[in-house]
Amino acid sequence: MSDPPCPNHPASPLRILDLRLHADPSRTVLRPFHLGWQATSAPEGRALALVHDVMEMPEAEIEREYQSVLRDFGDRHWQTEHMFEARYREVAEGLHFDGSSLSVARRRLLGAYFCHEYTYAAAALMNPSIVPAPDQTGMENGAVRFVLTLRAVGEGHISSIAFRDGIVQSDGTFTLSPQSAFATSVQRTDDNPRSDPDATVTVARNAESSLPNTVIFPITEQQANGLEDLRLTRFDHGDGDFEWLGTYTAYSGRSIRSELLRTRDFRSFDLTPIRGRAGRNKGMALFPQRIGDQYCMLGRQDGKNLYLLRSDRLDTWDDDGVLLMEPRFPWEFIQIGNCGSPLLIPEGWLVITHGVGPVRKYALGCALLDRDDPSRVLGRSACPILTAEDTDRAGYVPNVVYSCGGMLVGEDQLLLPYGISDIAVGFGLARVKDILATLV
Repeated sequence: MSDPPCPNHPASPLRILDLRLHADPSRTVLRPFHLGWQATSAPEGRALALVHDVMEMPEAEIEREYQSVLRDFGDRHWQTEHMFEARYREVAEGLHFDGSSLSVARRRLLGAYFCHEYTYAAAALMNPSIVPAPDQTGMENGAVRFVLTLRAVGEGHISSIAFRDGIVQSDGTFTLSPQSAFATSVQRTDDNPRSDPDATVTVARNAESSLPNTVIFPITEQQANGLEDLRLTRFDHGDGDFEWLGTYTAYSGRSIRSELLRTRDFRSFDLTPIRGRAGRNKGMALFPQRIGDQYCMLGRQDGKNLYLLRSDRLDTWDDDGVLLMEPRFPWEFIQIGNCGSPLLIPEGWLVITHGVGPVRKYALGCALLDRDDPSRVLGRSACPILTAEDTDRAGYVPNVVYSCGGMLVGEDQLLLPYGISDIAVGFGLARVKDILATLV
């Protein structure tokens, strides 16, 4: 039997909600400003020269200049003076000088010179994923507290991981927790050597900062140009032991590799390189539990087709995988891939997919995999369930809808956040039965 033709304007099973999240240049954080650490052994190095200039300033001038800095930036950031002090200590350690006799104002002014204000979401906001939050206290009548992750792109086209949280009701209505005027970056807390490219990096948000005001910036050399497209899932280790795991692409500016984010409380995060041949690829999405005795992952190993991978370890993926799906319909002829981790429903594993068609137009579809043997494809959508239309086609990258993961609300509804041409994030809601009705 031939596949049914896709109508010109198929009715989407998704009901598009009114809420939109947009790129916002007013969201800023204080970040370290580096002036050539490689020059620490050279007296003419820019960093040492800057320290020398500040050291030569008279104390009265130090006080005047520092008060000017506070007038400009003191109210724009959270605990600004503490951040200046912390940055001073990093500089003193990195450049190997003893500043114990310096005044408080001189130390903090020096720290301010080695900071800069960064607009982390000025250029784009896109590619969200959503999961149930660890704390479901007080949720009744099918309501779910959730965590939403976003790829935020700022100055220099550098991507970071931003967060929102909120509550979705059983009827699909939902609210987001408010953000304050201040955003803060996580801080590194591990003792691993910074020169070890394969070490796990541990970061934590400040105990007094809320999750919606927290950003995870690139930390290692491999991550220097971005942490891209986090596909987050709540992983069930069994017996009620849950961990939140997400794969993302670490981009150095020259090369990519997949890495794994791990957390149990969204306060502390481990960032672990994925070892093995499969780790050199983008777009990996972890199944939310073991199948048999192995971990399973979806990936696009050749850049075009969708594969199923298996491993005995979460951080090592040497399996080349088995071919799961090839492009089959015109809207996905260029490539197909996953849009986040599979979701377990009574009928099997529901996978939201993306396809790329003519003029590099991205669209979303879906597939159903066998619960016990996910290498068996039980059905897939002949027509997209969501495409970029009308004003949503215009953006930083036009003609794109894309998601890094949806969430089930009960067993009968899917809440799907999605990126809109890389300038905004929208939300769709659908009955699972209506999604399944699109499969052939």
